Amino acid sequence: MEKTSTGLSENVAGLLCYVGGWVSGLVFFIIEKQNKFVRFHAMQSIVVFGVLTVASMVLNWVPVVGSWLGSAVGILALICWIIGMVKAYQGAKFKFPWAGNFSEKQVG
Repeated sequence: MEKTSTGLSENVAGLLCYVGGWVSGLVFFIIEKQNKFVRFHAMQSIVVFGVLTVASMVLNWVPVVGSWLGSAVGILALICWIIGMVKAYQGAKFKFPWAGNFSEKQVG
């Protein structure tokens, strides 16, 4: 495993991109300037958890079924969170179907 500009191995830094959702993704995207593996996982974390956060907030405003749908989004977020952390720690460049290609293009 390669080291990153943060001094962490890339799989640990990749895992940490997901730990705090889009916030930790943003932090690692800002501080990591060189390692494309870490930057990819940071951008993917920003996209995935940013979208899920906004979706959950919007759904919670919908009367009656909104809270149920918001809970479903929360479960989806938990699943994505676990998958992202495990795959990054394994050194895999796992792409979520709706965010991976976008994230890869942003990183270059």
